[in-house]
Amino acid sequence: MEIKQHQLTSATQIKSPNFDDRPNEQDISLIVIHCISLPEGCFNTPHIKQLFCNQLQAKDHPSFKAICELKVSSHILIDRNGKITQYVPFNKRAWHAGLSQYKNRTACNDFSIGIELEGTDKTSYTPKQYQQLTQLIKCLITHYPKLNKQSITGHSDIAPQRKTDPGEFFDWDLLKAAL
Repeated sequence: MEIKQHQLTSATQIKSPNFDDRPNEQDISLIVIHCISLPEGCFNTPHIKQLFCNQLQAKDHPSFKAICELKVSSHILIDRNGKITQYVPFNKRAWHAGLSQYKNRTACNDFSIGIELEGTDKTSYTPKQYQQLTQLIKCLITHYPKLNKQSITGHSDIAPQRKTDPGEFFDWDLLKAAL
């Protein structure tokens, strides 16, 4: 894997409109791991892309009515087969963390990279997802000097009152051993 101009060269690039400038581009110092599936538990649908690109239609599923107006994004999505899609360049602020706090710092979007794994809080992730996630994190750590193996957390850790992802089935020990 390689990063050029803040884009993962091997990823499919789809530009989300849901990003803005970081307060300090040199302060990329946290990786936040999330999970997403739309509808929940359904994989390999076009709906994650639609959500991140403001094209999700409320009529397509009852659960979409509550989220179709949200303006959200992530830097990266890793699908169940290990395919990586990048929605926001790493030097820009993706809108993935929401109201959040990490080690007494608020507004985690300002200094983090958001990585979504296609999945749910209640399902295991695939070996291909772990392989790609490991390689991606190694690449990010090499490219961004403030990142390290200890600066990786889950969405549930930065927004514990609101979020539970990546969930109890995410294998933190496996990831840490692979890094």
